[in-house]
Amino acid sequence: MRNLLFRNIFRGPLTEAPPDSDQQAATLGTEINRAARRQLGRSLAIRAVDAGSCNGCELEIHALSNAYYDIERFGIGFVASPRHADVLLVTGPVTTNMREALERTYNATPGPKWVVTVGDCALDGGCFSGSYAVVGGVAEVIPVDLHIRGCPPDPVTILRGLLTLLRSDADG
Repeated sequence: MRNLLFRNIFRGPLTEAPPDSDQQAATLGTEINRAARRQLGRSLAIRAVDAGSCNGCELEIHALSNAYYDIERFGIGFVASPRHADVLLVTGPVTTNMREALERTYNATPGPKWVVTVGDCALDGGCFSGSYAVVGGVAEVIPVDLHIRGCPPDPVTILRGLLTLLRSDADG
């Protein structure tokens, strides 16, 4: 027992190295804020919807709000109600039980609104496609403006996707 105690006292902290993308995330956040203010005249409000995923994509989305990425500092915020949202960020394949809830959330979101799917499962059902409990990808239920691929996509990829959405809508 004493050996274990001494080994733990003299061992350094067990932590992971921070992601390499700190400056990249800050640059993307600033650009998203600028693009959102050009498009909407205000900050970007996002409503995240889990349509039946494994929660891998949610972990990456939640990482955007942690102390490291802190997208709130760029004026990008997650809202609790679809009535306050500009973007619906949908993850997972649409399950049979979530189909109506997703449709209602989409209908409750005021225009102009964008739907962004996050992860491969939201695109076509992923590894869950063909299941009796899965309707399919999000596009089978509501119109989708942008797919962010990955299983799961990392936070910087999600930020790149949001920036692409805002820029492409400004162009066309």
